[in-house]
Amino acid sequence: TIGFCKKILLANQFGALASAYKSTQDASVLFVWLYALAFLLQVYFDFSGYSDMAIGLGHMFGFSFPENFNYPYYAVSVSDFWRRWHITLSSFFRDYLYIPLGGNRKNWALNMLIVWLLTGLWHGASWNFVLWGLYYFVFLMLEKMYIGKILEKLPRAVGHIYSLIVIIIGWVFFYFDDLSKIKYFFKAAFGAANGFVTLTEKTVIVNYAVLLIIGAVCAMPLLPRIKNFACSLSKTRSGKVTVDVLSVLFVIFSLAISTASLVGNSYNPFLYFRF
Repeated sequence: TIGFCKKILLANQFGALASAYKSTQDASVLFVWLYALAFLLQVYFDFSGYSDMAIGLGHMFGFSFPENFNYPYYAVSVSDFWRRWHITLSSFFRDYLYIPLGGNRKNWALNMLIVWLLTGLWHGASWNFVLWGLYYFVFLMLEKMYIGKILEKLPRAVGHIYSLIVIIIGWVFFYFDDLSKIKYFFKAAFGAANGFVTLTEKTVIVNYAVLLIIGAVCAMPLLPRIKNFACSLSKTRSGKVTVDVLSVLFVIFSLAISTASLVGNSYNPFLYFRF
């Protein structure tokens, strides 16, 4: 149910905003970054939602599937992000490609280059995915050789900001399959194309402000804390009854709202059909 809610109530809404981004020819600086943020949240809630649904369905049939996402946007470095994002894919490339190539024992830089080139190509036979893989290879190399130890000494907030900037730019390479659009995006994003913001765009930003805030909050590790709080309440008989009743009501309400939204809204993109 949580995965279903992620997909219908969050991913689809952010997808509607991201899909409105047809061209940067008229978009201002603030609006370009708004679209990038919308896709950042869409791709996370879409894929993690599907993963959660698969895990839940697996439990119904007696299978235990591993967690695939561990709040990746809470990462404090790019390396930390890839330990949290699409964990099963990262584990697959590590176990069946990186380690057989030699891992950290020999030619580790070349091994990493091969892994990230193939990671990009795994998502699609297109130059933007090759660039996307090389982009992360560069930052992972920088962290391994130079800035990793510096990040460890800095406040976690600095690592969060650094990671989010790298990640949101990385999704630009992932989103556009036309290299000319990537080039124009960065021109618009850094003020070389249009103004900072228009009156019409301000209206759109205001309309999506609450949704963006909800998305940002839901991408943070709040659920584990809620579960821990529920576990502490369940130590008493009355607390356990309260938690059980609220859990059932939450599932029923969330399922009803998500189903109603799915039926009433024709926009239901399947982002990962290409993969």
